[in-house]
Amino acid sequence: MKRKIAHLIATYFGLGLSKFAPGTMGSLGTLPLAYGLIYLGGFAALISAALVIFYCGVWATKIVINETGITDPAKVVIDETVGQLLSFSLVAFLAVDYLLGRESWIYYLVAFVAFRFFDIKKMGPVKYFDSKVLNAYGVMLDDVFAGIFAAVVLLVFFYWRLSLA
Repeated sequence: MKRKIAHLIATYFGLGLSKFAPGTMGSLGTLPLAYGLIYLGGFAALISAALVIFYCGVWATKIVINETGITDPAKVVIDETVGQLLSFSLVAFLAVDYLLGRESWIYYLVAFVAFRFFDIKKMGPVKYFDSKVLNAYGVMLDDVFAGIFAAVVLLVFFYWRLSLA
């Protein structure tokens, strides 16, 4: 039972089992969760969920790594869930209404693209945790930093859009 729960969490309810771009599927699957959390509780709900999912993700990822012997299994996408959630954090803190309004889709698109860019390009601390910390924390933390970088991009985009109004 513990193994099944770990796999369910690590694959973000099976999205990591996708034959096509499991990381992208995990990120896409996180967008409705992000919207729901922001709608229900704004920044506090978003950050609280990211923290809980991070620690559950470390636990689940450890189990999958031990079973597979692979330090960063492609099917583990719970790290993308945490990073994608964090990509909304700065705008959710400053202006949550923009993530819920009629034109909120543009913020979700920018957050998604920015997060995937940093997750794939692996610059700075993203690269460090991906290539040097070869355990469950490394798997999770590279996406935390990609999410932080994406949050900065989304914040810049938010202020740019405000300047146009």
